[in-house]
Amino acid sequence: MRHFDNTHITALTDLINKATQDVIAEYAAVGQAVPSLDTLQPGPFQVPEETPTRLIRAIQIIEAACAQLSFTVAPPGSVMVNKSLEHEEPACLLVVTEARIADLLLGRPEGLPASELASRSGLDAKRLTRILRLLATKHCFKEIKPGVFANNRLSMKLLSSDTVSSIVCLLTDESLLASAYLNDTLTDPSEMDGGIPFRRATGYPFFDFHKTRQGLKKGERFPRAMVGWGDVTGKGFLAKVYPWTSLPADTTVCDIGGGNGHVTMSLMKAHPHIKLVLQDQPQVIEMARKFWDKEYPKAIENQRVEFVPFDFFKDAAVQGCDFYYIRSILRDWPDVESEIILKNVRKAMKPSSRVIIHDTVLRDAVHTHETSSNEGTVQLDIAPEPLLPNYGVARVRTYELDMTMMNLLNAQARTLPEFIELGKNCGLKFENLYEAGEVDLVEFSPI
Repeated sequence: MRHFDNTHITALTDLINKATQDVIAEYAAVGQAVPSLDTLQPGPFQVPEETPTRLIRAIQIIEAACAQLSFTVAPPGSVMVNKSLEHEEPACLLVVTEARIADLLLGRPEGLPASELASRSGLDAKRLTRILRLLATKHCFKEIKPGVFANNRLSMKLLSSDTVSSIVCLLTDESLLASAYLNDTLTDPSEMDGGIPFRRATGYPFFDFHKTRQGLKKGERFPRAMVGWGDVTGKGFLAKVYPWTSLPADTTVCDIGGGNGHVTMSLMKAHPHIKLVLQDQPQVIEMARKFWDKEYPKAIENQRVEFVPFDFFKDAAVQGCDFYYIRSILRDWPDVESEIILKNVRKAMKPSSRVIIHDTVLRDAVHTHETSSNEGTVQLDIAPEPLLPNYGVARVRTYELDMTMMNLLNAQARTLPEFIELGKNCGLKFENLYEAGEVDLVEFSPI
């Protein structure tokens, strides 16, 4: 009898089954069942940094293995056509989020007819019905009966009160628009757009567009979108994965281009022995003062935080701090500009200073088991076989972010070797990488 090797299928199902039991066990440990999609109440694990490590890993395995199993058994043509149609979902998400459909359905478990939702939002009823039916088919919203829709666990994240709704709008609006021009930008280069798809689409650089009449409202939601991105990707890991508790009292952290400083505010609240210097452009610093005065006035009263305006392209950072913290800035810029930023930080460092880059670190989609450099070897978390080592679909958001950076800003997310090379060019030596969800901490010392 001929033997057929189906271990590539059974291994995936085994991973799914084992990971599912881990999910059930973690919820049982807090006295809850795993919530269904119909559950509207927030569960116990709302942000990555407050989610047990075993649960995070189990979710990643389920996401990766289910997708890999589906792509394995489905006809390749169907898979590729389905992938080609995936742009329709974000287009529909933008419509319902800007129309605040989730808000209109709040407190309506019985749902509302799409015709009534359309009347309240000013949209066409037939088109809105079709949009909601597509989203319900993708498990966002629920169709109660024909043409009647209600919120579910996923659509609740589209409420206007939730910062996730702002990042959804950014990604389904400016980012989706730019991606439509990626092929044209690559195959028909033009000096007019500088090789940036968003600029070809709108005629403006990204941040300049937000100052125009048509882009002003989109620019106003941008800071809130960044908060939403941080909530989803685990900004709170900063306070947990680095050994801050081992540092002496009054250790000074300089937050480079930190906006209103909401991330390092959380760090200070978790580790009160730390002092903070917040640096950004003058107008941003003024807004930051007001934010801290409202959210953490004690830090100002006790002189634990200092606000120092600067331009990281022109000015050196504040001299002699113990740590220089750079969160998600370098992926906004190509290497040339990123080197200017890092060199202006390097000028300010004392021999014992450290740079902490809190950013996306891309992994290869091939098994290497480790990343080597002249400074040593870093062991990275890899997925169990036969999954892709980078967890495939479970971490695809970081690779899509890389495309977003390319399309909007001609910038990029980076691999660890690319970060190490960038640091070397700026007089910085790689020390360590601390895995922290989707945005890791990469530590450097001055050479």
